[in-house]
Amino acid sequence: MRILITAGEPSGDLHASNLIREIKKISPDMEFFGLGGGLMAAAGVRSVRDISKLAIVGLAEVFKNVFAIKDAYNAILREVDLRRPDMAILVDYPGFNLRLAKELKARDIPVVYYISPQLWAWGKNRIEIIKGAVARMLVFFKFEEEFYKRHGVSVEFVGHPLVETARPSLTKEEAVKKYDLDPSKKIIALLPGSRKLEVENLFPIMLKAADLIAKEIHGAQFIVVRFPGVEEGLYKRIIARHNLGVRLASADTYNILSASGFAIAASGTATLETAIIGTPMVIVYKLNLLTYIAFKLVSKIKNIGIVNIIAGSRIAPEFTQFNATPEKISAKVVELMSSPEKIRRMKEAFSLIKNSLGAPGSYERSARAVLG
Repeated sequence: MRILITAGEPSGDLHASNLIREIKKISPDMEFFGLGGGLMAAAGVRSVRDISKLAIVGLAEVFKNVFAIKDAYNAILREVDLRRPDMAILVDYPGFNLRLAKELKARDIPVVYYISPQLWAWGKNRIEIIKGAVARMLVFFKFEEEFYKRHGVSVEFVGHPLVETARPSLTKEEAVKKYDLDPSKKIIALLPGSRKLEVENLFPIMLKAADLIAKEIHGAQFIVVRFPGVEEGLYKRIIARHNLGVRLASADTYNILSASGFAIAASGTATLETAIIGTPMVIVYKLNLLTYIAFKLVSKIKNIGIVNIIAGSRIAPEFTQFNATPEKISAKVVELMSSPEKIRRMKEAFSLIKNSLGAPGSYERSARAVLG
């Protein structure tokens, strides 16, 4: 059996690679081709294009990369017509994948959509595309299953894989020692995102906030988590502008969060990982102005952090766009870290969120749903 699988971003590359491995455990002779990154390639996918130029955020960035996106899209369709897959698994990346789904439907190729686009936040007009072109939605959140059922879409809640993967490999004491941190003083983790543009936009804001926090919390220590897809030099150049002695950790998110008493996190998967680990946090995000205006015009949600969306209330403070200032962020961090009661309530809310994400075994359930 031959399966087309497409992902356009690092998180999709990760989840797709693990899904492929589970499918191969059940059915070893499966052949995969499509669009993916290094992790999918390692899992056995023959990718027609490198996704590094496709993992972009915002309208302006889409315009800048429109030719690379169009080239990848056309390359995929050529491969589809040449190789005739038995089915397709489309992973998140809705601007690309929903358009592709319609072409696959026209070719009588059944489509499973893995990791739902955020139609409940904006783009609800796309629900008709999904109803017409997608055979089955596999979703990570219970509220997404309820959303699709209301709209008459075949859907299955498979649970979130982070429930079993978001676990530190070191004890807190071991992590503190590894990064030469002082366990008697406050440790604050900085998570500025998984894309170069996010790091460029958010990391300087976070470090300016850290400067202010250090003046209020004596001896506060800061450690930033570097995402593997972003060059280390970018972080070091930004850190060099400050005299904070910020530690830099590469691809060690869970151990860093476990060792930290607080986190300042970019909106995205990192906020869910932080909640699962149980580290209190504030959420920061800033978009290109054009993208922000477009989002405000069509968005139906009050919160952008997935932990707050799941909870249905703002349990983790958010600082977005014009409110994402070092002064406002630092003031809230100091306020929360000075209140054991507020920290306790946030941790309790995070525990409830974790419990809502389903039981371990998400990838296996997803694999069986695909093969079914």
